[in-house]
Amino acid sequence: MHIGIVVGEVSGDILGASLLAVLKQRFPSCRFSGIGGSRMLAHGFDSLYSQDRLAVMGLIEPLKRLPELLRIRKHLFQYFVDEKIDLFIGIDSPDFTLALEKKLKQAGIKTIHYVSPSVWAWRQGRIKGIKKSVDWMLTLLPFEAAFYQQYNVPVTFVGHPLADQFPIINDPQSAREQLLALLPKDDALHNSALTNTKIIACLPGSRRVEIEHIGDVLWQALSQLSDANPDHLHFVVPAVNAERRLQICSQLKDYSQLSVSVIEGHSQTAMAAADCVVMASGTTTLEAMLLKKPMVVVYKKDAFSYWLISRMLTVEHVSLPNLLAGEALVPELIQDAATPEAIVQATQNWLDNPQKVRDLQQRFTELHRQLSVNASETAADVVEHLLSMATAK
Repeated sequence: MHIGIVVGEVSGDILGASLLAVLKQRFPSCRFSGIGGSRMLAHGFDSLYSQDRLAVMGLIEPLKRLPELLRIRKHLFQYFVDEKIDLFIGIDSPDFTLALEKKLKQAGIKTIHYVSPSVWAWRQGRIKGIKKSVDWMLTLLPFEAAFYQQYNVPVTFVGHPLADQFPIINDPQSAREQLLALLPKDDALHNSALTNTKIIACLPGSRRVEIEHIGDVLWQALSQLSDANPDHLHFVVPAVNAERRLQICSQLKDYSQLSVSVIEGHSQTAMAAADCVVMASGTTTLEAMLLKKPMVVVYKKDAFSYWLISRMLTVEHVSLPNLLAGEALVPELIQDAATPEAIVQATQNWLDNPQKVRDLQQRFTELHRQLSVNASETAADVVEHLLSMATAK
């Protein structure tokens, strides 16, 4: 048996690796190939291209990279057809994977799309194309499944594997000790009184262009927070890889007064150890929620992309915690509202109001339980079901 999988982002790699672990138990002799990240490679996945080649965002960058992306997609389609794969799973990255799924479905290959695009939030007309592309949709959020049911698209709410993996109750002190072990002995955090120092984790995004748009605003905010809380704050900035770490360190050269540690990877450890998280909008907001961390979510794109997207949005919130709750549990600072002063005010509000933090943590615990429904096993059930349908034919 041979299953094709394509993921385009770090978040997709997390989902893909968790699903692979289950599928390899159910189908020990199955081959898995396509495009995957480091976590999937650790499970023996055969990746034909680096996952980073698909990690584009906004409207401008994909246009610049369009010839390369089209070449990759054309090659993948021919490869999967020649290999006569039994099933294809596209994980997130809908602009790339849905078009590939459509061609594969037309070629008689069963297709699954894992992680719903935000069709319920903007450009709802895309549902017509999705129906032509996928045999089954797997959603992470319960309200997404309800949307697809309205349009008679086969769908299963699977929850999120991170909700299954993260403990309901976290141990911040243990996380702080783990964080210290990651840092060199001359790091500023080793020289501070850990019990008296509040840690702010700052996650500027996983892509180069994200950090270009949001970086300087975040560093200005951290600088102002540091001035308002002298000797009481330390900032930890996890970079998704070595390239992003160099980019972040280059931007931070103008902020030499900051007590800051830039680390490669270990974003979950950094968030688990933190008293508050300041972050770019994305999947990591879900991780912060599962860790029960107060957060400030910042969303900033290039002006043209935001102008187009903002006119098609049909939801009030952009962060996953607020979308799940159906209300503004955490502040969202979007585009022009994402100023250093606003970030400082929102962060300081969490630091100064421990009861507000405890109330938020209670709501996050409720949402955590809602999402913890054995996601990878449930997704594997759908894979097994479609494989049996394909075999029956």
